[in-house]
Amino acid sequence: MYSIRPNLVIGFHGCDTKTYQSLLNQSDEIIVSEKPYDWLGHGMYFWENNYDRALEWAKDKHKRKEIDEPAVIGAILHIGYCLDLLDSRFIKVLQEYYKPMEAEYLILNKELPQNRNLRHDIHKDKILRELDCTTIEYMHQTILETIIEETKLKGFSIKRMFDSSRGGFTEGGPAFPGAGIYEKSHIQICIRNPNCIKGFFLPRKEKIFNPEDILKELKNHIKIKK
Repeated sequence: MYSIRPNLVIGFHGCDTKTYQSLLNQSDEIIVSEKPYDWLGHGMYFWENNYDRALEWAKDKHKRKEIDEPAVIGAILHIGYCLDLLDSRFIKVLQEYYKPMEAEYLILNKELPQNRNLRHDIHKDKILRELDCTTIEYMHQTILETIIEETKLKGFSIKRMFDSSRGGFTEGGPAFPGAGIYEKSHIQICIRNPNCIKGFFLPRKEKIFNPEDILKELKNHIKIKK
């Protein structure tokens, strides 16, 4: 009953200027990440309501010479049927898929992937999350195979593919000494179903709200009766 997220969400995608221009002018050209360490599985990633973090991420990529010129594009998202890992119910769903995956690796005598630290990450946030990504992708693949099998046998399936994934992450060092608040804490959204992306937009810079300036504008445009 409450598994569909009904509201629209603003997301920000950190990228280079070429990608930014391409998405503005050709919005069907969705950028899908399929890295083995993607935090929420494969899809297009957005920082939820967090322009500054998206820009910081793009600037870090630029420093490492992974992109030419950092940029941020905004998007209107409807995340639909979401593997929302801020909801305890969906964490339990993921745990249920981890168990058979672990068993399969054991039978095949294969070592499970691990979440690992990057060498330059002084905070040891395990940025390379291969275990998490593998588990989420295993879940998606198992659901898809079940849907195909049930549809062949019965003509329908009550299983559903997830449209998106969402998670809250603590990252970076403490915001101040002794803090439980971290500098880079954020919410990420991973879109798997491209129809969840309703459109892209050019983020506007915020203007300072000054009541005196508004009053001056009103006096310039409205004839005040004496």
